[in-house]
Amino acid sequence: MINSDPPTSSAAADQAVDEVVARGPSGAIALAGIATACVVMMWFAFYLFVFLPRGALQ
Repeated sequence: MINSDPPTSSAAADQAVDEVVARGPSGAIALAGIATACVVMMWFAFYLFVFLPRGALQ
């Protein structure tokens, strides 16, 4: 609302946020690693099942 009071932050909420931030972006790093591994596996599968059966270039 227009006339609502600004949110107040408590020391407990600030401490909880600090603890989460201190752990770092481990979930984002894990997700990026899984996505990269999937892309690499798809590239190898494409190479093995499409390019190699066609034979060498002449």
